[in-house]
Amino acid sequence: MTTPRESDLSALLEPGLYIVATPIGNLGDITLRAIDTLRRCAVIACEDTRVTGRLLAHLGIETRMQRYDDHASDAARARLLERAAQEPVALVSDAGTPLISDPGYRLVREARDSVVAVTSIPGACAAITGLTLSGLPNDRFLFAGFLPAKDKARRDALAELASVPATLVFYETGPRLVRSLEALAELWPDRDVAVARELTKLHEECRTGAAADLAAHYSERPAKGEIVLLVAPPWPAAPDEDPDALLREALGELPVSKAAARVSKATGLDRQTLYARAVAIKEELKRS
Repeated sequence: MTTPRESDLSALLEPGLYIVATPIGNLGDITLRAIDTLRRCAVIACEDTRVTGRLLAHLGIETRMQRYDDHASDAARARLLERAAQEPVALVSDAGTPLISDPGYRLVREARDSVVAVTSIPGACAAITGLTLSGLPNDRFLFAGFLPAKDKARRDALAELASVPATLVFYETGPRLVRSLEALAELWPDRDVAVARELTKLHEECRTGAAADLAAHYSERPAKGEIVLLVAPPWPAAPDEDPDALLREALGELPVSKAAARVSKATGLDRQTLYARAVAIKEELKRS
């Protein structure tokens, strides 16, 4: 397959911006429509011409590439949009579906504002692949991108998501995985967690369990590359359950911290909030 000659305009697509998903690992996951689109566009905007070049070489496509990433200037984006108004321009990321924690948001927004046609060519996405492998609830999920690298910022980001009644989906890197798992173990020790890595490749892995156990595993066996990290939703509280009543019952046989943990697991309520309430109830019981 080769790109059409510039003089052979009939082979080109209609002008516009074409968002094209590419494989996340296994090159066989490219769709027929994606191949046809990449072949028939006038130029392919990509994060790294070396990465996309290897895919195009594998497919026998010779369409010209143009670098476009998060560091692209406003002027470069404007020029790309001007071109998309005149001829078909494809947008790809290094792997997977563009714009999912990848460059392109501003380009697509401005294309729509400029009345440049935007077409999305669906395909592989690591977040969705990881979710389907994890075995965690998938009727509701929240994709939250990459967690912050610094400990406090990471903890704050997770705290904001504590009560979301959905499976949480993050992207993470190998070097930061253990720190993120340790943060999850501290905040939500009772929630199921999944680590999906090497997706669609020979050594694909999806490991599930408690965050503390996964942190210990990957401390001994450091993971490489980009990873999908998933966290099960909090346990739903039954409509008639009274947290104070549950805490009083648990405090009859458990110390404060374990009582708070038990009620948190049963209701999905924040454990730290329950701990503070358990301390207050303990004091009330002492005075009564």
